[in-house]
Amino acid sequence: MAGNPTVFLLMVSGQIESAEFPEFDDIYCRYCWVYGQDWVITSGLEEGITQVTKKSHDDRKLFVWNFPLEVTFKSTNPHGWPQLVVSAYGQDAFGRDVVRGYSAVHIPVTPGQHTRTLPMFVPESTSKLQKFVSWFLGRRPEYVDPKVVAQGEGREVTRVRSQGKVRVSFNVVTKDMKKLGYDTTPTDAGASTQPAATGIVPGAS
Repeated sequence: MAGNPTVFLLMVSGQIESAEFPEFDDIYCRYCWVYGQDWVITSGLEEGITQVTKKSHDDRKLFVWNFPLEVTFKSTNPHGWPQLVVSAYGQDAFGRDVVRGYSAVHIPVTPGQHTRTLPMFVPESTSKLQKFVSWFLGRRPEYVDPKVVAQGEGREVTRVRSQGKVRVSFNVVTKDMKKLGYDTTPTDAGASTQPAATGIVPGAS
């Protein structure tokens, strides 16, 4: 019995690959991981920042970073399954940094390679006066802590607007989950790209 595992590992590598923000140029991203209290990062960075990039000159108008992600978690249960929070920033006409979008996505539960397209959004002022004052003072609405986008509580009362999208790739490896009674085997051949598993609710936090 002493040899039985009491924790499982979740190893993730991947990239913040690219983004589409047709109206803007010179974009960079910040990222961070959000996870439950039973989770611990054993290796890798908890947060990071990409380089600034310009959009491509072809018809795709893509911002390409291919910024590496690499992190290993350990936990005793899947409650609070980790999420990646991405915040995109650029500069306004006065050279001030402003947020271009927020989004969050759960790390896929099933092992293997996965790609996710994250729809981005920005908070909006609730009145025309606030919009004008925000523009005039250069203080656009943004979250004090971007991690709030992964939590959900209270976010439904925030007025937001969709704006752009970011593409992220994941390569997921788990260790000892099955020994602890959690089955992450895809239910069919096409399920390897879907974040679903028996006995695990990724949305729990």
